Amino acid sequence: MEGLGLLWTIVIGIAAGAIAGWLMKGTGFGIIMNLVIGLVGSLLGGWIYSLFGVTTGGILGSLLMSVIGAVVLLWIISLFRRRP
Repeated sequence: MEGLGLLWTIVIGIAAGAIAGWLMKGTGFGIIMNLVIGLVGSLLGGWIYSLFGVTTGGILGSLLMSVIGAVVLLWIISLFRRRP
């Protein structure tokens, strides 16, 4: 069953990265970058949730947490990007 957990983590990471990309930029970043953004966003979302004492359950809860973390990650990145 551990293989399915890893598979779900990857699927949720890709979905969260894509959703966050669409929310923050209007388009996705490609499957690899969506995966990276989603996975890092998931870690960041878990940390943010733990600060507030919020827990998640199920796939939708994990997806929401990952999307929130990925949006925060993209927002932080946008603070450091130069704009012409």
